[in-house]
Amino acid sequence: MKKIIIFLICVVMIFSLSACGGNVKNVNVVDVKSEIYTSDDIKSAIDTIKKEFDKDWKGCTLKEIYYAGDETSKDYQDWADRNDADEVIVLLSSFDVDGSGGDGSLNPNSTYDNWMWILVRTNGSKWKHVDHGY
Repeated sequence: MKKIIIFLICVVMIFSLSACGGNVKNVNVVDVKSEIYTSDDIKSAIDTIKKEFDKDWKGCTLKEIYYAGDETSKDYQDWADRNDADEVIVLLSSFDVDGSGGDGSLNPNSTYDNWMWILVRTNGSKWKHVDHGY
């Protein structure tokens, strides 16, 4: 009976490892200064995307992520408005996709550069990811 339990635990561990999301272990976070956001605001937005990437971007490796800059974020204020928020922040990243093509919507064995992440929040609350892409 003990051997069966150990075997089942091993099977569950193997399946849980294969169901992992993306790789964020060695991501380079580039420091970009802002007159709108504090470094903690930017770090919090980046952490939000890293957590999502780690959870949902199977077959992808996040290489670099950074704040797109104050002017870019100002240009996307309409995203805050349409999501009943008062702030928007835009991040840019680059990531590699393995042979699986991620979830099937990405090009296998490729690199995506300047991939945009749009996040919103209200009154300094937690950032919410509302869109991404080019």
